[in-house]
Formats: sequence, structure tokens, C-alpha cells
Amino acid sequence: MARDKKRCAWVGESSSDYVEYHDKEWGVPVYNDNVLFEFLILEGAQAGLSWSTILKKRAGYAIAFAHWDFEKVAKYQESKIQKLMQDPRIVRNQLKIRSTVTNAQHFIKIRESHGSFSDYLWDFVGGKPVRNKFKKMSDIPASTELSDAISKDLKKRGFKFVGSTIIYAYLQAVGVVNDHTMDCFRYKEIGD
Repeated sequence: MARDKKRCAWVGESSSDYVEYHDKEWGVPVYNDNVLFEFLILEGAQAGLSWSTILKKRAGYAIAFAHWDFEKVAKYQESKIQKLMQDPRIVRNQLKIRSTVTNAQHFIKIRESHGSFSDYLWDFVGGKPVRNKFKKMSDIPASTELSDAISKDLKKRGFKFVGSTIIYAYLQAVGVVNDHTMDCFRYKEIGD
């Protein structure tokens, strides 16, 4: 891991997978619906837990949820949900597992009405990432008017685990919002 690069303070002296996530994925604009579905589920799964916990279970989540095939996940039956409740590769929280199935069903409905989930999501920002100019972590909000609006709309459509704070973390992860601090080497790389 390259220690000579200045990173966002939240990375700290974390594990190499955490650093790699920051350096290669976090904040990069995503337009692929399968990846958008993946992060929607992972951010919801994180509620009350650390992101490093979820990163460690990411491969297990991919297996448990059909490698993010929302069409398959939407059809999971009760027997599959009960089996997942015993799967140590994921967070075995019944509400979170059930919400993944529910969210897959609603994700498909948004695709049907908007052409893609990507189009739906990126329409909130006119198709262009929000590039904030935060100098330090304490400047970064936990939620914004944008995350409030998206959260409210998703809840209205029946999604679960999509509160404004979760949605703001989601927007940061999938690059709808660039919240790398200005001193982080990724701030300019992603913004250019």
C-alpha cells in the first residue's frame, strides 16, 4: 500500500482492502445497474456496523445474492431467506435480508419506469456528479437535501434501509457525490 499518497482521513491506517476500496472505487461515478444495486444493498447492510465489516463480507454477499442479479434476488422465496439467515458470509439480520429481496423488486420497477436505475438516480443531479470542496472530514455532512429527496422517493416506492444517512453514504460510494477531501489525491483524479 502506497503510504506516500494523501488520502481521506477516514481511511487512516486501515487494511489494504480498505485502502484499495478508497483508491479505486469510492467516489467513482457508477452507471451500471448491477453495481448500483450492489452498493444499495451493501450500504443498507452496513447500518449500525462498520464499512470494514461489510467489505470483509462483500464476496459472501455476492454469492448469497446471485452476484447482484436483482432479477433473481427479487424472486427469492421464504425458504431461501431462511437459508440466508444461517449464512455466516453475510450479516444475518432478518430485516436486512428481507429488505434486499424487497429492494430488488422495487429496483426492477424503477428500471421499468425509467429505463434503468442509473437513469433514475443520475436524474437527481442532472447527470453530473456533485463535486464538493470539503477540506476536512468534519466538514462532510451525514445527509443533505439531495439524500433527503432520494431517500424520501425510495421510501415512497417501498424500499427499505434507505434513510437519508444511508443514501448519502450510497451517493458518495457510487460517485453521485465526490466527497474526497480536497487534499486527497483522488479528489482531483475523479474530478477531472
